[in-house]
Amino acid sequence: MSLSIKTAVYIDGYNLYYGRLRGTPFKWLDIVELFQALLKERDQNESLDRVKFFTAYALANFATNGTASVEAQSTYHRALKLQHPECLEIIYGTHTFDKNGALLPTFIPGMPYDRTSRTRVWKLEEKKTDVNLAITMYRDACKGLFDRIILVSNDSDAEPALQAIKEDFPHIMIGVVFPIPPPLPGAPVHRRISGSLTNFAHWTVQNIDDAQLQLAQLPPKIPTKKKPIIKPAHW
Repeated sequence: MSLSIKTAVYIDGYNLYYGRLRGTPFKWLDIVELFQALLKERDQNESLDRVKFFTAYALANFATNGTASVEAQSTYHRALKLQHPECLEIIYGTHTFDKNGALLPTFIPGMPYDRTSRTRVWKLEEKKTDVNLAITMYRDACKGLFDRIILVSNDSDAEPALQAIKEDFPHIMIGVVFPIPPPLPGAPVHRRISGSLTNFAHWTVQNIDDAQLQLAQLPPKIPTKKKPIIKPAHW
């Protein structure tokens, strides 16, 4: 009997949320179950050894539901860790913003760019997540931990890391899953997949559909030794 092929998944949490989950009823997503199902469908004797989820703590002042959003994120992460303590790792970056606002060029429809016309705005930036993801993928490749890696992102910032892994470790197969919905028949395509990521992948999954997300939901109530973890009401 052949040994299973050790596979790791690296998820850009920001990309997954804003590209696929925001505004849907599928935010209570079991990311481990989702990719176990994907590997089963691929039927290539791949075993899901590790899922590494890169994200940042939500800030109440900038969240749609304020402190409820912060609590929902914390609850979700606790649920994931409890369900998959052996294979799931959550790596946190940070959010930063200028308390005085960022001074950016003003957009005026029909008018050309004018660097002298500026507006002060709130500008929230996620820091370290992209770098953490890229460095972790490459270091894992250096250590020979996995035979195959799957990147979940549509952000071209990950291109240099994929290129380096493909060139330095040609035996590692690279997959890319783009966290965007399938296009609706006859509707214009609003989000295109990153061609630069595709160039360094051995295989890709172009989108994630609702049925896949629905089948990979966490239980709405997860028992613990104390109070159960309950899916947030507004999710």
